[in-house]
This record gives sequence, C-alpha cells and structure tokens, in this order.
Amino acid sequence: MSTTTSTENSGLLKVLLPPFEKECHCKVDVIAVGTGKALKLGETGDVDVVLVHARKMEDKFVADGFGVNRRDVMYNDFVILGPAADPAHVKGAKSAADAFRRIAAAQATFISRGDESGTDQKEKEIWAAAGMSPAGKWYRSVGQGMGEVIMMATEQRAYTLADRGTYNYFKHGKTDLKVVFDGEPGLFNPYGVIAVNPSKFPHVKYALAMNFVDFITGREGQAIIANYNVEGEPVFFLYKKK
Repeated sequence: MSTTTSTENSGLLKVLLPPFEKECHCKVDVIAVGTGKALKLGETGDVDVVLVHARKMEDKFVADGFGVNRRDVMYNDFVILGPAADPAHVKGAKSAADAFRRIAAAQATFISRGDESGTDQKEKEIWAAAGMSPAGKWYRSVGQGMGEVIMMATEQRAYTLADRGTYNYFKHGKTDLKVVFDGEPGLFNPYGVIAVNPSKFPHVKYALAMNFVDFITGREGQAIIANYNVEGEPVFFLYKKK
C-alpha cells in the first residue's frame, strides 16, 4: 500500500493495520510518501492499493484508468502552524490566503513540504488564492514528509501548513508550534482509498486490495478510526452515513 505520510505520522496505521492483517492472514507493506508519489506508485502498478488525500488527483487517477472503486474513508482539516509569538500576526488573518500574505510580507520563515503531497497541493492553492508565487530566503521548500516538516518548522521557529491529525500527534512533546489559523471551509481535508486497476495491472493483488477497501470503510475499520485519539483528542473524523 502506498499512502500519505500523515496516515503514518499520525500513528493511525499502527492501530488500523494489525486487525486487518490478522483477519486476512497477510502483511501490509506500507510506503508512506506524499500523495503525488503515492499515486505515481499506483500508476506504475507497484502497489495494490492507495490511501491518499488530494481529491482532484484521486479523481484523475481513476479517470485515467489506474484505479477503481474509490471510496471516502475519513477527513480532518489543514491548519497553519507557527511559533507562539506569531511574528507575522497570522492570528488576525481573515482567510488562509490573508494569512499567507502576512507571512510573505513579514518574510517570516515558511517551511513547505515541496513533495507533491496533498498538503503541498493545498498550500499551492492557498498561495494562488493569495495571488503570490512565494520566493526568497524566507520560503524553504524541503521535499520532506509532514512529520519532518513540523520538526524543521519547530527548530527554525517557522510557519508551515499541516494536517491537523499529524499536528495533534506531534504537539504532545514533539513541537511547541501553535495553530495560528484554522476553521476555513477550504481547509477541509478528505481521505480516500482506491484499489489499483487489475485490468491495467493483472499482477496486482486486487482481491486483497478490495478486502482492505471493505475493511477500512466497513464497521470495524471505521470504528478504529473514530476511536483513535492522541491524549484524548481525535485525529480523524468519519463521514455521516446518509
């Protein structure tokens, strides 16, 4: 399985995979990378299933014939993190785009994933909404996963965009960064699971992939996701059943 770093960095996979592995008598080999790279692994038939969070990229992956049976799994949201002192005064921002403009105007250090992940795609959307193409010594694109970026931003007293799940996991003893902006509808962060298309790649373990799709979207998997928390705080949320 290829998946985004946030599902691993948040600690979710440690509790989600063992029951599935026991039930299906298998071992899930996890490749945790940015969503863009995770989907690329699916496009080359190097994985059996993908668990990612970039809906436009996911829909294209399916439309291009690389994946089948995409299903919604869970969601959380993106947050802008920064040092408690908030030198760019992001806490007073009226929107995520306004927050980014303030960071750029102050030339406050911003750490970008820069890895074609779902978070990286969302960051680019916000910069575009702000009417800016960030550049300069203050803007650092590092090509790293979410956990690494949070730690770099912590060390450099910098701002960054993160998914709330990974932040909730890291804020207990690993980072003192604060959420300086959140709550905007555009920061919604949905996750989907997709089986790699066996018609394009006959060698993939399609039956097992669909077992995983059914598990993670079924009663047991959804209960594990709903009950997973860090220090009493939920990390991911479930869609309400229609």
